[in-house]
Formats: sequence, structure tokens, C-alpha cells
Amino acid sequence: MVVEARFDFAPGDAGEKQSAGCSQSRFALAFKPTLSAMKLSSLALVLLVSCQATGGDRDGLSEEPKIAELAAGEQGVAMFCARVLTVDDEDRILSPGLIVTRGGKIEYVGPPIEVPAGYERRDYKELWAVPGMVDLHTHVHTGGWGDVNAATNLINPELSASVAMVPANPLLQRAASSGVTTLFGIPGSATSMGGFGLLYKARTSGGYEDSLIADPGGLKVAQTHNPDRNGNAVMRSWAGLGWLLEQINDDAIAATESGRFDPQLENLKRVHSGELPVLIHCAGAEGVANTVRMWRINYPTRSIVSHGSFDGWKVADFVAENGMPVNHGPRISDYYSSRTGRVEPTAVIYSESGGPNFSLNTDSQIVPQDEFFLQASMSARQGADSYQMLRAVTIHPARAFGYGDRVGSLEVGKDADIVIWSGDPLDPRSYVEFVLIDGEAQYDKQLDGQWS
Repeated sequence: MVVEARFDFAPGDAGEKQSAGCSQSRFALAFKPTLSAMKLSSLALVLLVSCQATGGDRDGLSEEPKIAELAAGEQGVAMFCARVLTVDDEDRILSPGLIVTRGGKIEYVGPPIEVPAGYERRDYKELWAVPGMVDLHTHVHTGGWGDVNAATNLINPELSASVAMVPANPLLQRAASSGVTTLFGIPGSATSMGGFGLLYKARTSGGYEDSLIADPGGLKVAQTHNPDRNGNAVMRSWAGLGWLLEQINDDAIAATESGRFDPQLENLKRVHSGELPVLIHCAGAEGVANTVRMWRINYPTRSIVSHGSFDGWKVADFVAENGMPVNHGPRISDYYSSRTGRVEPTAVIYSESGGPNFSLNTDSQIVPQDEFFLQASMSARQGADSYQMLRAVTIHPARAFGYGDRVGSLEVGKDADIVIWSGDPLDPRSYVEFVLIDGEAQYDKQLDGQWS
């Protein structure tokens, strides 16, 4: 039987979703762990109505899709899987499914069909295929705890984290072997504007150019909770840091309006034009609210709240009302500021606030990069919708940063970043078997052993 289905979302989502490939077939999400749960459930799917082995009702389709033959010198892979979680707009789930890659891109995703000769065939008849994960708040590009954070000046928009990049370092190898394929590597938070980060792939071999997606990939700002703890000077207070950030932003806008070239401000100008995103490290209700006011209301930028920890969840509705994505972590619960005596499941609160593209992070190595999937697992255990937590480590961060057309889901034309899991990717008992990045094998447990 070939089943193509979509999740039946909870009330409040847009409409009732019905499979395009399986007439009136729907699945109910069984993985809904609670705080009292001692054992994580699977992202199991309960089949309600079965369909034909052809993939269901195909009225209106004149013929089966065909996979193009490889040209001379081209390479491609065909992976036959027990289950494929596409995480696309239709939330298709294929059981079984086939993914075909060609020239570093995804050529086909759907029910198993005939594959031309020349493609490398991989049979994963009992395994799951999932998009490579995307982490927007990381520091493992250096290969250790070293980082680029010139602390002499509190505002450094001219600096870049790319100079500290060590391609294919052991931490990136472990990241890839745990299913993380795209990362935003950023400066530290000792200063309020540490500079620009780079967006790159977690390749296990090759050089800088082989891994790079974008440099600069976006701006890193630390609004509160770090630059203010390294001294008692007025300018390191929240008010002082806010004044410095407004001053440099106003300078960049003025330089743009006057046509003035300033090497310190050129990339910051691109933030204000909407070309580049900005990721803002902040925490606490005051810090999160001030971040929204500055970077979304006063300066309408492509901005993302990062962390939002401690009692930041108390302004989750305000963040959502202003359409600002939240990239939450590494803390995903709060037991400091609760007045009820309970542990507040902050990932649940943010994800249910209605804001766009909620995502999770590790702030690696605060949480080891290879434990990124556990951020989603623990958020689901605390009550978040498990499938939304899968989106929170795949397509949501990709879209929040403007790269949803390349990474984060399994769709034709996207980068062939594909991870084969032994089972449900949110189940801590599952492990990664095989990883493709841009259609090239980066990790194979059968050949490489256990890396993470």
C-alpha cells in the first residue's frame, strides 16, 4: 500500500486538510506527550481510511510522473523509505515514499515509482526520511569555544564571524551526524552589536566555499542579558545599550538617504533595506518587549527574537501581535519567574501564541549541537504539538531567515539536504543512519560508525 497523507491539525488551523494523493485519507497525530509522561511516544500516525496501492484517487492525472535520466557525468540518489515527512506546505507524509536527488537538488518526492538506471539506489524500507535541521543560533563554526567578539567597542557592525570559520571541524561532523545540516554561525554576546554571521552547511569535508550559503548571512545583536553584565558603566546599562543601538541604526539610515559610503555601515544598511535579517539575543519580559519595539516597530526590519528566555514568555502575545518570529532556546522552560510555583513550558507558550515561524535553537555549545533534536523532543514532552516542533527545527527557521525556498523541507527543486532516521526524529531512542547535504553523502552510520 502506498499512502500519501497530511496531518489533521487541531482546531484553529486553516481548514481541514485532505490528501492530494489519497482520497479522504487522514492521519491523527498520536504523539502528544504530557508533563507526566515517563516515556516519549512516537510521531506515530493512525491510518483512518486506507487507499489503493497506486497512491489513491488520481482522477485528472494523465500519467505517472517520470524521473529524468541522468546526463553524462551527473550523479543522483534514489532513496526508498518506509516513511517520508516532507514538512512542506501541505504537510504530506508518504508511507512508503521515494526521494530522488539529482545534481545536488531534489528531483522527485512522492510514492515509489520506476527510477532510471544510473541512480544510486538506497533501500531504507524500515527507516524515516526527514529534512535536514536548521539552527539559527550557533557558535560551532570555530570548532571550539573560540569566537569573534571584539569587546573594546560595544557596537561593531563592521565585523564578521566568518574569519573564525573552521570548515568540517569535529563539532560540525557531529552536527551533521545528528541531522543538523544548516547553521547560522554568529559572534558572541559580550557586545551589543557583535557583527555579522555566516549561513552555511554542516559539511563533513571540504573548504569554506563548499559550505557557504551566505556571508554575511545576517546581523547578530545582543539587546540585553550579556553585554550588560561585563561592567557597571552607564553605556552597559539597558538604557545605554539601547541608546547606542539607536544611534548606529540612525547613522546607517542617514548614510543610505544621503548616498554616503561608510565601510562600517554598509552591511547594516542592507539590514534596513530588508536584504539581510537580524537575529537579536534577548531575554526577560523587558528585554523581549524592547527588542520588538526597536527592531520591528521603530525600525521595520526582518528581525527575529532569539532566546526569549526567563520570563520573556510573558510578552509572547505582544511579540506575536507584531508578527515577529521567535527563535527559542537553549532554555525552553522557566522556573525562576513563575508565580504559580510551576515550571512554565515556554516553548509551548511561544508556539501557541500565534506568532509566525516559531523555531528552536541550541546556542551551541551551550546545548551540544548534536542534541538539537532534543530541544524539539523536550518541548513536545512539555505539551507542544510534536509536529509543530518538527517544523520548529526545519522549515520554520529556514523561512524566518528567508531561505525557505532552499532548505527546511523535502520539495522538488530544493537543496538535497536529507536525513535518514531509524524512526521518529523526535524520539530520543532514534538515531541518524545517513545524511545527504546538497546531494552528497556526509555521514553513513554503516561506514562511519557512531559520531554523536
